[in-house]
Amino acid sequence: MSSVDNFINEMVAPATKILSDFIFYAIPVGGVDVPLVVAWLVIGGLFCTFYFRVLTWRSIKHTFHLLRGDYTHPDNKGQISHFSALATALSGTVGVGNIGAVAILVTLGGPGAVFWMIMGGLLGASIKFTECVLGVKFRDEHDDGTVSGGPMYYLEKGLASHGRPKLGKFIGSIYAIAMVIGCLGIGNMFQSNQAYVQFVTVTGQSGSFFADKGWLVGLALAGLVGIIIIGGIQSIARVTSRLVPLMAGIYVVSALIIITMNAEKLPSVISDIVTQAFDPRAMTGGVIAVLVLGFKRAVFSNEAGIGSASIAHSAVRTNEPITEGLVGLLEPLIDTVFICTLTALVILTTVYDPAAATDGAIGGVEFTSAAFESEISWFPYVLSVAVILFALSTMIAWAYYGCKGATYLFGETPAVKQGFNAFFCAFVFLGCTIELEAVLEFSDAIIFLMVVPNLLGLYFMAPTVKRELDSYFERLKAGKIKSHR
Repeated sequence: MSSVDNFINEMVAPATKILSDFIFYAIPVGGVDVPLVVAWLVIGGLFCTFYFRVLTWRSIKHTFHLLRGDYTHPDNKGQISHFSALATALSGTVGVGNIGAVAILVTLGGPGAVFWMIMGGLLGASIKFTECVLGVKFRDEHDDGTVSGGPMYYLEKGLASHGRPKLGKFIGSIYAIAMVIGCLGIGNMFQSNQAYVQFVTVTGQSGSFFADKGWLVGLALAGLVGIIIIGGIQSIARVTSRLVPLMAGIYVVSALIIITMNAEKLPSVISDIVTQAFDPRAMTGGVIAVLVLGFKRAVFSNEAGIGSASIAHSAVRTNEPITEGLVGLLEPLIDTVFICTLTALVILTTVYDPAAATDGAIGGVEFTSAAFESEISWFPYVLSVAVILFALSTMIAWAYYGCKGATYLFGETPAVKQGFNAFFCAFVFLGCTIELEAVLEFSDAIIFLMVVPNLLGLYFMAPTVKRELDSYFERLKAGKIKSHR
C-alpha cells in the first residue's frame, strides 16, 4: 500500500464517516431506513412536476424543434448550441453507473425497483428544467463573449433578488467549494479507474501488459483529457457532440439486440416490473425498500437536484432561458428512463436469478457484462469500449463543472482555469494508481451535500421560473417567437 493510500485511510476515511452520516441520515419508515436526502429529492421532483404542470409531455415536440436549431439566432448570447449543451450535460450523467449500478439495483431490489427508477427519472425531468432555466437566467456574461452559470450563480443572484444577498453569496460559495472537491471523485478518479479496469480486461485481464501499469494508462488518460479541456466549453462541446451519440449508439444498439433475442421473455419481465413495484412481499423490506432503491438509482444517475448539469446548459446560445430548460428536461429521460431501463431489461431477460438477487451476492459491471456474454460471446468487448467512452466523456464534462466552481471562487482568469485543469488531470492519473473506496465515499457525500442548498434555491425561485414559462408560451402562441427555419 502506497503512502497516498495510507494518508487516505488515516485522514479521509474518518472525515467521510462523519460527513456521510450527516448527509445520508435516514429515518425508519415501515421498517426501512429512508435517507432524508432521497426524500428531499423526491419531494422536490413532485413539487416541480406539478407546479409546472407535468411539463415534460406538453412541451416535447417544441423541445425537439429547439434541439434542431429552429429558434436559434446567431446574435443570441452564449457559446454553444442547444444540442451541444445537451450532449455536454449528458456526457457528465451517462456513465459507468448506467451499466454497473443498474445491475446492483436489479440484484438488490428486483424488477420492482426498475419501476421506481423510471418514476424517479420522470420526476427528475422537471427538476432539471428548473435548474437549466435558472442557470441561463442568472448566468454571468463576460466581455469576451464567454459565459459562466450554474447553481453558484443562481443561488447568489436569485437569493439577492429576494433580499438575501449575503445568504446567496454564502450558499453559492459553499456550492462552488463542494463542486471543486466533489468533481475529483465521481467525475474523475472513479471514471479513470473504471476505464483502466476495462482496458486491462480487453487486453488480457491479469495477463495484460498493462495489468501492473496503471501509471502508464493514467498518464495517457490525463493527457487526453487535458488536450480536450484546455479549449474550454467550445472544445468540450465539439468532442461531446460527437462522442455522446457514438457511445450511446454503441450501447443502445447492443442492448436492443440482446433484448430482441429474448423478446419472448419481455412481456413477463414488464409484468414483473409493474407488479413487484407494489408487492409488499417483493424483496426485503417490501414496497418502501424497493421504492427507495429505485429512486436512489435515478438520482445517482441523472443528477437532477444536484444542479451540476446546469453549468453546461448555461453556456447555450439563447436569449430565452426557458428554451434551455425545455432541452434540459430530456436529460433524465435519455439517461434514466431510456438507457438505464435498457440495461435493466438486458439483465432481466438473460441472467437475472431472483434467488441470487435476494442476497445481493452479484452485481456491477461484471454482471451486466455476463448478461451480454450469455447471448453473444464477444459482446463484452463492445461493452468495454462503451464503458471506456462513458468514462472519458464524464471526465471532460466534470472538468468543466469543477473549473466553473473554481473560477466562481477565485476569479475568471486564465491562471485559475489553467491551474484547475492541471490539478484535475493530476487526479485523473491518480485514479488509475490508488485505492479509491474512501475517496469515492467522501466525494459522493460532498456531491450530495449540494442537494440541500440547490433545492432550497429552486423552491425560492420557482415563481420566477413560472412567470418566465407562462410568458414564453404566450409569446410563442401569439407568434412573437418565430422559428428561423
